[in-house]
Amino acid sequence: MAIAVGSIVEGVVTGITKFGAFVELPGGATGLVHISEVANTYVKDVKDYLKENDRVRVKVIHVDEKGKIGLSIKQADPNYQPGRPRRRVSASFEEKLARFLKESDERLQDLKRSTDSKRGGRGAHRA
Repeated sequence: MAIAVGSIVEGVVTGITKFGAFVELPGGATGLVHISEVANTYVKDVKDYLKENDRVRVKVIHVDEKGKIGLSIKQADPNYQPGRPRRRVSASFEEKLARFLKESDERLQDLKRSTDSKRGGRGAHRA
């Protein structure tokens, strides 16, 4: 059976690592489900979601020239909705500099307030 990118097939989890899970596909080929493709939420440990010999539906997301197969469990879900792409905010250099100076000034004032309160208040210097 040929593995086509975009196809959804059922496979068996054959191994779990800290970076993902290996899934044997029909026909004997094995692909990797990267940890970022296991679920639509943050996955800290793959073992929280998968066990060896689990049967899973996976989507073939890429096949490279060496024959390595990339799979996704979350994209095989019919209700899967890709996350919104991050919006890049392009601020000018002057805007970035102004924001940096404002944040630095706020941090410096917080530090001064914290230091003054440890000394017993403003102007309460010990001789």
